[in-house]
Parts: sequence; structure tokens; C-alpha cells
Amino acid sequence: MKPLRIAVNTRLLVPNKLEGIGRFTLEILRRMVLDHPEVEFIFYFDRPVPEAFILSENVTGKHLFPPARRTYLFDFWFNWSVSHQLKKDNVDLFLSPDGFVSLRTAVKQLAVIHDLNFEHFPKLLPQKIAQYYQSRFPKFAQKASRIVTVSEFSKEDIQACYNIEPETIDVVYNGVDDRFYPREKEEIQKIRREYADANPYFIYVGSINPRKNILRLLQAFENFRSQGGKAKLVLIGAAMWDGSEEEKTLNAMSFGKEVIQLGRMKHEEMSRCLAGALAMTFVPLFEGFGIPAIESFASGVPLLCSNNSSLPEVVGDAALLVNAEDVNEITKGMLQLEADGNLRADLISKGLERARMFTWENAAEKLWESILKTINHA
Repeated sequence: MKPLRIAVNTRLLVPNKLEGIGRFTLEILRRMVLDHPEVEFIFYFDRPVPEAFILSENVTGKHLFPPARRTYLFDFWFNWSVSHQLKKDNVDLFLSPDGFVSLRTAVKQLAVIHDLNFEHFPKLLPQKIAQYYQSRFPKFAQKASRIVTVSEFSKEDIQACYNIEPETIDVVYNGVDDRFYPREKEEIQKIRREYADANPYFIYVGSINPRKNILRLLQAFENFRSQGGKAKLVLIGAAMWDGSEEEKTLNAMSFGKEVIQLGRMKHEEMSRCLAGALAMTFVPLFEGFGIPAIESFASGVPLLCSNNSSLPEVVGDAALLVNAEDVNEITKGMLQLEADGNLRADLISKGLERARMFTWENAAEKLWESILKTINHA
């Protein structure tokens, strides 16, 4: 009996540039390929194969042309380059962790659709991207043999938006790894000296884009400082682009110098900076899951979090929930967290307990179960 051969879309595995879906892809594959040495995995990259992502001896990397980074190249890459390679490699399954599938192959495909933010907030994306996603993802959802998503919220959303049978959608929660853990007081003081001149700070971790609601977070921070708040605000993520509303707001703020932009950081450094924070301020307008939320839990850092989309499901009672569209409510939450040590201690305790629910080991096992269902279904 020939071994299973699974091809994987790994185009979002880019060295030093991993964001939410890329991290999901890496953390699960890192465990899955080791858990199943009897399986042949073929990773499809749209750039030269990065050796760091050939995770085991049962992994082969292939570079498929062209780089799929523009809407007009997405279709070519998936429908021609990938479909041709799938046939050539004679695979049993194509796993696509970013939800894109080939519309021109008979190979079984498992699509991981993390969320449908582009259906609900299309104006927060570049117009061409929003139009492409709205045009293609209904087709991807129908073409996929099976779908994985990262929360019950997203499962219901995909089912309702694309008329998909619920029994063909599996939920696989994201995880948090052991680089996120609470630090001792002395270490926290050292971290704060390093990043914020020894001051306590709120922290945001993630991409800097309109859906993440950075504009309102900045406005709330300005109010927070105007009302006597003392903490700084640290932003970790790709730097704000020139001319953006976020940049204009930051430049006009009275307390703009108290906002520290650290840009994109390596994972180990980011986890350390997070552990030194007074609290995480994570107030996006829409999330399919929200990995930074559980990373703050595991780090022993209190969480101020949006009360929308999947986030109440993910955080339970372990966060201070606010209306992400109400700047005053975000401000109030920041003032509460700075002033109330008992509240912080309660949230830390609940967060550490909740973090135990979310492991990459569990995620890898659940995704593997979905892979087997897809392969074995007639």
C-alpha cells in the first residue's frame, strides 16, 4: 500500500514575516509532519523554497511559479501551477491553510477558511482584494471537499453566507505555544526598562490595518492619558503606512510620543515584550479567532478585548470586554485596568486557566482528523 501523499499550500510561510494564517500553518505543520512520519508531505511555495520550513525528512518543498501576491496572479497560481503539480505529484489531498483552492483539479481539497471579514467589512480592505475575495471564496467553499475553520462563530458564518452543509465544516481552534508564559516581577521590570523606559505599558500585537481598529485604539489612548492615565502604548506589527488615518491621528496626538512603535518582531522577542505589558489592548472590529488574545492569557497579561464576532467565544469570562466602536468604552477599560490591581489579578488567573484550552498539539490532531475524513469520504 502506497503512503499517503499530501500537498500543502505553504505560500504564506515567509521567513520573518509570519502573521496569523502563516503562524497557524507553521505551528500545525511543525507538529503534523512529525506525528505522521509515514506520510509524504509536499509543500508548495510561490517563492524559492526556504529550507527553514522543510520541517522533517518526510517533507519535500517545491517552488511553483509565479509569486502569488497579486489578485491577477492568484488564479494563475492555483488554477494552473498548482493543479498541474497536483496531477504530476499524484497526491491524495491538497491542504490549503489560507482557504484558496484550485478550481481546475479533481484532487480532494481541504480548505481552512479562517473568517469572512471581507464579506462584512469590505471597505476596510483594498478594493481589488475585497472584490476578488467576494467573487472567489463562495466558489472555493463550494469546490472544497471539506472545510476547516477556527471557531464556531466562523462555522456558522460560512454556513450561512455560502450555504454549506454544517456537517462538512470542522472547527479547529488555534493554539498558543510554550514561548508565552508569565515572567517574574524582576524580569517584567527589566522588560519595561528595555522597551518603555521602565514605564508600564499597554500592548497591541498584530497587523496594522483598519480591521484591527488601531485608529480608535489611538483615540482611546489619547483620552486615557488626558484623563490622568500614566501607562504608555506599545504597538507590535508592520509599521503604519505613510498617509494612513492612523499615522495622521498619531501625528496630531498630544500624547503621540507615548506611543512606541516597535514594528515587526521575531516571535521570541515579541512574546517577551508581551509578557512585560500591563495589559493587552486587542479591540478589532472582526475576528475569526484572535490569536493575540490567548497569547496574552498564556503570558499572564490581562486582556481588554472587543465584544464582537468570535471573541466572546474564545475569551469567555477571562477578559474585560468592550464595544470596539465606542472610543469612550475602550478608554474606560484602559483606566480600569491601570487603576484596579484586583481586576488585573482576577483576569490573569482566569486567563491562565483558559489558555490551557488552546494548544497547537490539539489543533494538529483535530486538523489531521479532518484530513482523514476528507480522504476517506467517497
